[in-house]
Amino acid sequence: MSGVYGLSGNKSVNGEITFSDFLKNELDKANDLIIQSDQLSEDFAAGKTDNIHQVLIAVEKADIALQLTLQIRNKLMDAYNEIMRMQL
Repeated sequence: MSGVYGLSGNKSVNGEITFSDFLKNELDKANDLIIQSDQLSEDFAAGKTDNIHQVLIAVEKADIALQLTLQIRNKLMDAYNEIMRMQL
């Protein structure tokens, strides 16, 4: 019954998370990684921390999260365009 949704269209009847909620949560996580990376980079530049390894790991995590987000967006746009080209 994972395809059964309530009247609002956001939550499923049996309490499972919807695709839009899942996508929003993952975008929030990616945004948090980017913010953390920016903060660590600023702290390193200001001399507040000297742990370059932690900074580089945070930057790479943020970069991977951003690349994944862009690829998901590209796939969603491709799917949308394919649906729009379909004839009824």
